[in-house]
Amino acid sequence: MNTYQNTLNLLGRLLIVAMFLPAGLSKAIGFEGAVGYFTSLGIIAPTLTVVLTIILEIVGGFALIVGYKTRATAMLLALFTLAAAVTGHAFWSAPPDAAFVEQLLFLKNIAITGGLLILASTGAGKFSFDGVKEST
Repeated sequence: MNTYQNTLNLLGRLLIVAMFLPAGLSKAIGFEGAVGYFTSLGIIAPTLTVVLTIILEIVGGFALIVGYKTRATAMLLALFTLAAAVTGHAFWSAPPDAAFVEQLLFLKNIAITGGLLILASTGAGKFSFDGVKEST
Protein backbone atom coordinates (compact mmCIF):
# COMPACT_ATOMS: atom_id res chain seq x y z
CA MET A 1 0.00 0.00 0.00
CA ASN A 2 1.20 3.51 -0.73
CA THR A 3 0.93 6.48 1.66
CA TYR A 4 -2.43 7.54 0.20
CA GLN A 5 -3.89 4.04 0.70
CA ASN A 6 -2.41 3.75 4.19
CA THR A 7 -3.88 7.10 5.17
CA LEU A 8 -7.33 6.14 3.85
CA ASN A 9 -7.06 2.80 5.62
CA LEU A 10 -6.36 4.57 8.94
CA LEU A 11 -9.23 7.01 8.36
CA GLY A 12 -11.55 4.13 7.46
CA ARG A 13 -10.60 2.25 10.64
CA LEU A 14 -11.30 5.34 12.74
CA LEU A 15 -14.68 5.86 11.09
CA ILE A 16 -15.70 2.23 11.55
CA VAL A 17 -14.75 2.45 15.22
CA ALA A 18 -17.19 5.36 15.56
CA MET A 19 -19.88 2.67 15.47
CA PHE A 20 -18.43 0.17 17.94
CA LEU A 21 -16.67 2.09 20.70
CA PRO A 22 -19.58 4.39 21.64
CA ALA A 23 -22.02 1.45 21.41
CA GLY A 24 -19.91 -0.66 23.75
CA LEU A 25 -19.47 2.17 26.23
CA SER A 26 -23.19 2.94 26.10
CA LYS A 27 -24.05 -0.69 26.88
CA ALA A 28 -21.55 -0.71 29.76
CA ILE A 29 -23.00 2.47 31.25
CA GLY A 30 -26.60 1.38 30.72
CA PHE A 31 -25.99 -2.29 31.43
CA GLU A 32 -29.43 -3.16 32.81
CA GLY A 33 -31.15 -1.42 29.90
CA ALA A 34 -28.97 -3.32 27.42
CA VAL A 35 -29.83 -6.61 29.13
CA GLY A 36 -33.52 -5.69 28.96
CA TYR A 37 -33.24 -4.88 25.27
CA PHE A 38 -31.40 -8.11 24.48
CA THR A 39 -34.06 -9.99 26.47
CA SER A 40 -36.79 -8.35 24.39
CA LEU A 41 -35.04 -9.62 21.25
CA GLY A 42 -35.33 -13.17 22.56
CA ILE A 43 -31.58 -13.61 22.93
CA ILE A 44 -30.62 -16.60 25.04
CA ALA A 45 -28.42 -15.68 28.05
CA PRO A 46 -28.87 -11.93 27.53
CA THR A 47 -26.62 -10.90 30.43
CA LEU A 48 -23.70 -12.97 29.15
CA THR A 49 -24.38 -11.80 25.60
CA VAL A 50 -24.31 -8.15 26.69
CA VAL A 51 -21.03 -8.68 28.55
CA LEU A 52 -19.46 -10.37 25.50
CA THR A 53 -20.85 -7.65 23.23
CA ILE A 54 -19.38 -4.90 25.41
CA ILE A 55 -15.98 -6.61 25.40
CA LEU A 56 -16.05 -7.14 21.64
CA GLU A 57 -17.16 -3.59 20.84
CA ILE A 58 -14.70 -1.87 23.20
CA VAL A 59 -11.65 -4.12 22.80
CA GLY A 60 -12.33 -4.58 19.09
CA GLY A 61 -12.78 -0.84 18.68
CA PHE A 62 -9.44 -0.08 20.32
CA ALA A 63 -7.75 -2.86 18.33
CA LEU A 64 -8.98 -1.30 15.07
CA ILE A 65 -7.89 2.19 16.15
CA VAL A 66 -4.30 1.08 16.70
CA GLY A 67 -4.36 -1.59 14.00
CA TYR A 68 -3.61 -4.57 16.22
CA LYS A 69 -4.61 -8.03 14.93
CA THR A 70 -6.70 -6.12 12.42
CA ARG A 71 -7.65 -8.94 10.09
CA ALA A 72 -8.96 -11.18 12.89
CA THR A 73 -10.63 -8.28 14.69
CA ALA A 74 -12.34 -7.07 11.51
CA MET A 75 -13.59 -10.60 10.79
CA LEU A 76 -15.00 -10.99 14.32
CA LEU A 77 -16.68 -7.59 14.14
CA ALA A 78 -18.06 -8.42 10.68
CA LEU A 79 -19.66 -11.62 11.97
CA PHE A 80 -20.97 -9.78 15.03
CA THR A 81 -22.39 -6.95 12.90
CA LEU A 82 -24.09 -9.39 10.56
CA ALA A 83 -25.63 -11.20 13.55
CA ALA A 84 -26.72 -7.86 15.02
CA ALA A 85 -28.39 -6.93 11.73
CA VAL A 86 -30.41 -10.13 11.66
CA THR A 87 -31.34 -10.23 15.36
CA GLY A 88 -31.68 -6.53 16.10
CA HIS A 89 -33.12 -5.11 12.88
CA ALA A 90 -35.48 -7.78 11.55
CA PHE A 91 -37.44 -5.36 9.37
CA TRP A 92 -39.30 -8.24 7.73
CA SER A 93 -41.13 -8.92 10.99
CA ALA A 94 -41.37 -5.33 12.26
CA PRO A 95 -44.67 -3.50 12.46
CA PRO A 96 -45.33 -1.44 9.31
CA ASP A 97 -44.66 1.87 11.07
CA ALA A 98 -41.18 0.67 12.16
CA ALA A 99 -40.23 -1.49 9.16
CA PHE A 100 -38.65 1.33 7.13
CA VAL A 101 -36.35 2.47 9.94
CA GLU A 102 -35.43 -1.13 10.80
CA GLN A 103 -34.65 -1.79 7.13
CA LEU A 104 -32.33 1.24 7.03
CA LEU A 105 -30.57 0.07 10.20
CA PHE A 106 -30.32 -3.46 8.79
CA LEU A 107 -28.76 -2.16 5.57
CA LYS A 108 -26.38 0.08 7.55
CA ASN A 109 -25.13 -2.99 9.37
CA ILE A 110 -24.78 -4.88 6.09
CA ALA A 111 -22.70 -2.00 4.65
CA ILE A 112 -20.49 -1.91 7.75
CA THR A 113 -20.04 -5.67 7.46
CA GLY A 114 -18.83 -5.11 3.90
CA GLY A 115 -16.31 -2.52 5.03
CA LEU A 116 -15.07 -4.82 7.77
CA LEU A 117 -14.65 -7.68 5.30
CA ILE A 118 -12.57 -5.43 3.05
CA LEU A 119 -10.48 -4.45 6.07
CA ALA A 120 -10.10 -8.14 6.98
CA SER A 121 -8.79 -8.79 3.46
CA THR A 122 -6.39 -5.83 3.27
CA GLY A 123 -5.16 -5.54 6.83
CA ALA A 124 -4.40 -2.32 8.66
CA GLY A 125 -1.66 -0.94 6.47
CA LYS A 126 1.52 0.85 7.47
CA PHE A 127 -0.02 3.18 10.06
CA SER A 128 -0.72 0.46 12.62
CA PHE A 129 0.85 -1.96 15.06
CA ASP A 130 0.34 -4.67 12.45
CA GLY A 131 2.15 -2.54 9.84
CA VAL A 132 5.07 -1.84 12.16
CA LYS A 133 5.32 -5.55 12.98
CA GLU A 134 5.33 -6.47 9.26
CA SER A 135 8.12 -4.00 8.46
CA THR A 136 10.50 -5.37 11.11
